Amino acid sequence: MSLQIEAQDVIKVVLQFCKENGLNSTYQALQTECQVSLNTVDSIETFISDIQNGRWDAVLPQVASLKLPRRKLEDLYEQIVLEMVELREIDTARAIMRQTQAMVQMKQEEPERFLKMEHLCQRTYFDPREAYPDSSKERRRAQIAQLVSTEVTVVPPSRLMALIGQALKYQQLQGMLPPGTSFDLFRGTAPVKQDEEETYPTQESKAIKFGKKSHPECARFSPDGQYLVTGSVDGFIEVWDYLTGKLKKDLTYQAEGTFMMHDDAVLSLNFSRDSEMLCSGSQDGKIKVWKIRTGQCLRKYENAHTQGVTSVCFSRDGTQILSSSFDGLVRVHGLKSGKVIKEFRGHASYVNDAIYTAEGSKIMSSSSDGTVRVWDVKSTECQNVFRPPQSAAGVELTINSTHLYPKNTEQIVVCARSSAVYIMTMQGQVVKSFSSGKREGGDFIACWVSPHGDWVYCLGEDSNLYCFSMQTSKLEHLLKLHDAGAVGLCHHPHRNLIATFADEGVLKVWKP
Repeated sequence: MSLQIEAQDVIKVVLQFCKENGLNSTYQALQTECQVSLNTVDSIETFISDIQNGRWDAVLPQVASLKLPRRKLEDLYEQIVLEMVELREIDTARAIMRQTQAMVQMKQEEPERFLKMEHLCQRTYFDPREAYPDSSKERRRAQIAQLVSTEVTVVPPSRLMALIGQALKYQQLQGMLPPGTSFDLFRGTAPVKQDEEETYPTQESKAIKFGKKSHPECARFSPDGQYLVTGSVDGFIEVWDYLTGKLKKDLTYQAEGTFMMHDDAVLSLNFSRDSEMLCSGSQDGKIKVWKIRTGQCLRKYENAHTQGVTSVCFSRDGTQILSSSFDGLVRVHGLKSGKVIKEFRGHASYVNDAIYTAEGSKIMSSSSDGTVRVWDVKSTECQNVFRPPQSAAGVELTINSTHLYPKNTEQIVVCARSSAVYIMTMQGQVVKSFSSGKREGGDFIACWVSPHGDWVYCLGEDSNLYCFSMQTSKLEHLLKLHDAGAVGLCHHPHRNLIATFADEGVLKVWKP
C-alpha cells in the first residue's frame, strides 16, 4: 500500500519555510494563490495566555498570518477595539475598525454592532457595563481564546529541512549515499566533478584485476557518473568505484558478497537515463533488468534472443529495452509486459549493435553483413540501408557499432572492422573519415565518442587507443593500453576518463 501525501501538506511545509526565513511576500502570495493557510503558532499555551492577558502586541502579528473563520476574527478584533477604547487609544481602535477586512465586512453586514463601537470611540468615558452587558472583559477574553485556539496547531520547527534530512539519512542507510558524501539536493545526487575541457587520456589512473579465468566483456559508466559497471565472461556483474579501483561496498548487496549475475557470459550493459536501472544481456540470449542500488532483478527475459545479446539500450522514457543479437535480429521488449513488442528483420548476419536516434523515433543497427540499417520504431520498416566505404572489392566489412554525434544529430559515427572510422549522414554519405594509418594490425574493434563530440576514440586490435580530434581531423595521440587482447572501452559521461578492458583479465581507467 503506497503512502498518500496531501498536496496541502506539501504547501504548508513550504509556507513554514517561507515564514521562518522572512520570505513574507512569497508567503502571502503562496497562501493567497493556493488558498492554503499554515495556521500554526509556536505554542498554543502561550497564544491562549496572550489573549487571556490582553497582550495584543503579541497576538496581532500571529493573527495576521492565520486564516480564521470570519465570525471568530470579528469577535477577536471587536475585543481589541473595546480594550483600546478603554485605554483611550482611540486612534488605534479606529485604525483596526477601518483597516481590517473582518471589521469592514462587519460594517456592511452588521451595521448596528459596528456603530456601537463607533459610539464608544466618540464617548469621553468608558463604561464596562455598556461594553460587556452580559459578561466581563476577562470572561470575554477567555471565550475568544478558547474559540481561536481550536483553529490553530503547533508543529515542530523547520519541517522542510527535517524531512529532507530524514530522506538523506534513509538513503545513507540503504547504501544509496555513502556517509560523508556531499549531496546536490536539486539534482538528487552526490555531485560529480566535471571537466571543463575535453582532452585525451595519457596515463593510467587505476587498474582493476579480475580472476585468472575471468575478464570483462563489457563495461559502462552510469549517466550520473557515479558508477562503473562491468559484465564478465563468468556471468558476474560488478559495480566499481573507478577512483579507487575497488568494488563499491556502500552497495549493501556487494558488501555482503552478493552480486548481480547471469548463467553465461555477460556481453552487453546499459543504464536508464536516471542511472537507477541497469540492463544486461548474456551469451545465452537472456536479458535482465536490475535496480542498481539494491541489486534486485526487476525483470528477466528468458527468451529475448536465440543467441548472444550483443547490445542493450533503454528507450528515453525507460519503459522499453532495445536489443541486438548474434541471431541477426533487433528487438524491442516491454519492461512492464516482459514481452517482445517489436521485431526488426533484414540483416543477413550478426547484429553487433543497435541504438536509438537522438529523438527516439528511429533505430540504427550495425551488422557483420557490412550494413547499417535505419528503422522506423513505430512501423518497424527499414527506411535506409548503407555501407561505409569498403577497403577491398567484394569484402563486406563488419560494422562494430554506430554512435550519435553530439554536435550534429543528423550525423553518426560509424566504426567498422577496418583501419578507418567515418562520420556519416543518416542517408549514408561520408562527411569525414579518420584512419589509423596502418595497413595491417590497425583495424578498429571498438569506438567511443567523447560526451561533447570533440574526440573520437578508437580501440585497435593492436591494443592501442587512437585519439582523433574532430576539430583538426587528425590523429592527435596514440596510447598503448594493454599487452594484447583488447576487448572494449567506455567513456565517463562528463570527465576525461576512459575505461578499457582486455581478455588478459584487467580493466584500466585512463586520465589526461
